[in-house]
Amino acid sequence: MRYWLMKSEPADVSIDDLAALPQQTVPWYGVRNYQARNFMRDGMQVGDGVLFYHSGCAEPGIAGIARVACTAYPDATQFDPASRYFDPKATPESPRWLHVDVQFVRKTRLVGLPELRGQPELENMRVLARGNRLSITPVEPAEWRFIVGQLLGATDLVN
Repeated sequence: MRYWLMKSEPADVSIDDLAALPQQTVPWYGVRNYQARNFMRDGMQVGDGVLFYHSGCAEPGIAGIARVACTAYPDATQFDPASRYFDPKATPESPRWLHVDVQFVRKTRLVGLPELRGQPELENMRVLARGNRLSITPVEPAEWRFIVGQLLGATDLVN
């Protein structure tokens, strides 16, 4: 099992939105960074743990826990000229952009960036690295255990 931090702007899809969706599942659409796409394509597997992170808002931070619900498949928004994620170079025969489905596990208290930065156990966490702007980053097993177990008290989710 692997672990990931996935950023979403709450105005687009929040943890509450995810919890309210049918089957509490959403396609993680709109990723337009090759490294993040490759994480989904090459690294993510069904059942992987996800720290659902609110970004681009007044108080960014981890807002919940989710899991990867399916392996990567083409993101349909790349083919839709009306979508802000449209890519004229992508074709159904040769898609450029992929996504996975993410399923709600639980909403948590918000663990903000200052709290994350203040934890020595998380000093090497990729999301905290200077200049990191990726919407998806791997989370080390020790980081997952610390965040989920110690900061969130969700010991039943610590593997």
